[in-house]
Amino acid sequence: MTLQSALTGISGILVTPFDAEDRIAPARLGPILDRALAAGLHVPVVNGNTGEFYSLTVDEAEAICAELCAMVGGRAPVLAGVGRSVKDACRLAAAAARAGAAGLMVHQPPDPFAAPRGVVDYVRRVADAGGGLPLMLYLRNDAIGTAAIAALCAIPGVIGVKWATPNPLRLAEAIAACDPGIIWVGGLAEVWAPALYAVGARGFTSGLVNIWPERSLAIHAALESGDYAAARALIAGMAAFEEIRAQELNGTNVTGVKAALQAMGQDCGPTRPPAAWPLTEIQQRRMTEFLRRAGLPQN
Repeated sequence: MTLQSALTGISGILVTPFDAEDRIAPARLGPILDRALAAGLHVPVVNGNTGEFYSLTVDEAEAICAELCAMVGGRAPVLAGVGRSVKDACRLAAAAARAGAAGLMVHQPPDPFAAPRGVVDYVRRVADAGGGLPLMLYLRNDAIGTAAIAALCAIPGVIGVKWATPNPLRLAEAIAACDPGIIWVGGLAEVWAPALYAVGARGFTSGLVNIWPERSLAIHAALESGDYAAARALIAGMAAFEEIRAQELNGTNVTGVKAALQAMGQDCGPTRPPAAWPLTEIQQRRMTEFLRRAGLPQN
């Protein structure tokens, strides 16, 4: 399957495991990856936000990318997150190409003084460093405006956008303003997928695939068949998980995933600050109840 066709499926944002000494522990990801691929995961994503990209050093981000590409072994196209300073992003882009990634997911620069035209220059430099790998733009703030989004999508090598703002109307404007060949992916996971599908997005990102890939794939199948009622019912069955992840200003986003994995006997270590760790007693009780209702195994 090509990256272009796979992107209309599920982009699974994988956790970055740590050991007891706070070192990356890629081997712990093996069973999680294998289950997700067996369930039908279309695109494994390394160095995404669920992978704690901003808590990793550049060396660690390079290493986990190489390890994941080797683990996948050609079973699916790997999308590698790159970002931070433009030099860091270019270094990571070149490393991802060497590791065998199929494409790059370019994080939107978090710099408080990022000008829209400066972001265009940023992406152009990353594209050059990536040696021809296709680029997905990861858009978390649509305040740059539709014209700037169109300019970004016109950069050679950009094939799509992971739209991660809760603004379907702005997404519809962006789709209308850009080349019809651009792939628009819902970047706010399962809960927002129906609303973004309704205006033209296809596929979605998921952190749920780390613990329950079968449910993610079922939601995707329902949306692809146009059965929004079935999709909403399936989403309702995992909504408690996403509610826990959204607490503390989204500071429990990865915490929730790693706590669930730990409860399921697939310990990937704690999150790093500034994410919260561990879940509070109330949050943990809710997570335990969610896992029980979902029929997911617990230690």
